Amino acid sequence: MTEVTNKVNSKTGFLLKFVGFGISIIMLVLIGMNSIFYAEPGYIYHVRTVLGNEVVVTEVGYKFYPFGRYNSWKRAMTVQALNGSGSNSIRAEKDSANTSASLPPLNIMFLDQVDAESEATVRFSIPSDQESFLELAHEYRSPENLLRTALMPSFKETLKANASLMTAEEYYAGGQTSFNSKFEEQMTNGIFLVKREEIQVKSRQTKSSANASLGKDQNQYGDDMKTIFVVKNVLDENGLPKRKKQRFIEFGITVVSALVTDMRPNKKFVERMQLKQQASADRAIAREQRVQEEEQRLLAIARGEREVAERQAKAKVEQIQLTTEAETDKQLAITRAEKFKAEAAISKDTAQINFEKAKIEAQTVRTLAEAEAHKKKVILQADNALSQKLDAEIKIQQLWAKAFAERKVPTTVFGGGSSGAPVGSDGEVKAFMQMLTLDAAKRLNYDRDMDKSK
Repeated sequence: MTEVTNKVNSKTGFLLKFVGFGISIIMLVLIGMNSIFYAEPGYIYHVRTVLGNEVVVTEVGYKFYPFGRYNSWKRAMTVQALNGSGSNSIRAEKDSANTSASLPPLNIMFLDQVDAESEATVRFSIPSDQESFLELAHEYRSPENLLRTALMPSFKETLKANASLMTAEEYYAGGQTSFNSKFEEQMTNGIFLVKREEIQVKSRQTKSSANASLGKDQNQYGDDMKTIFVVKNVLDENGLPKRKKQRFIEFGITVVSALVTDMRPNKKFVERMQLKQQASADRAIAREQRVQEEEQRLLAIARGEREVAERQAKAKVEQIQLTTEAETDKQLAITRAEKFKAEAAISKDTAQINFEKAKIEAQTVRTLAEAEAHKKKVILQADNALSQKLDAEIKIQQLWAKAFAERKVPTTVFGGGSSGAPVGSDGEVKAFMQMLTLDAAKRLNYDRDMDKSK
């Protein structure tokens, strides 16, 4: 019995030891599993051990924290004001989305007292070095507290403060870029401390149109002053703008980006802007119509000027043609006159030459005649022109002889009487002929007698 009992006890002790060892192994596995976690990318982990040590884990992979605790922080946190988001809906690290906090559209007030629903997004980056991160973790303890107490209030305050720097009309008249730039600048470096002032400025004079008889010279009415709001920065002793610093910057949190994505003003402002837009469109249409009318006027003027120019050009062409023809006729007349003048000059020169020639010839003839006359004179003086005189007398005698021979008288003439009248006898004829011969010789002026002295 004793041996059997001992064997049973030994087997029982072995089983108990084996079971205890197994339980120890299981306990160690369970403890090890609860002390190991996997570090996801894009997160920073704040690990606290059982011994009170704190570790910042930034590397991706499995990490061991013996009998401790840890919580995760996103490296980048985003605060958004979007249409359709729930009020203060914070998901933080419990949501794998990029958005850490989603807010409904934020109501802001512009400088000219126009409110609007704005949508914006700001992305923050938390520090990754151990000292700055531990300081941040000790101050806010969890990402939810950081979002709720620091990032979201700064987001709202900065967006509203940024709206007070600009009027709604300035924003919708092309100031969106400036608005977005100032919002990002203030989120990064702090909010400007400003003061708003109301000042009076002169406005454009408006003229009434009640008196139609005045035409364009209407009387002015209304106040020429208007009130505008001006925002001026509060300056420090160095003349630099004062700022309200962002609280989160002290913990190493930086602003990655700040965007204003949408802006919806109130209904009254929209209606006013629509009226203004319609008025602007009407002015633009009127301006275009005025330009069109001006273009039509200029076109009519241009057309008239073109027609005048065409008529002038045509008249000028005709004038040039007439002038050319007249100039041609003039040149032809001048050419003809010069030709006639040249011909006259040539004729004159020819006549002068002929005259000189005739003169020379006349002088020659006269000289020859004078020579011949002198010759004859000399001859006549030499013989008293006897030869010529004899030839003349011979011709006279021949003439009388011929006349006597051819006279028609009877062969026998009977006559006589006491009256003594001639009856044409031969004796009478002969005596008559002698008388004519003597008379001719007398007229020839020569002496028929021979010069005895010679």
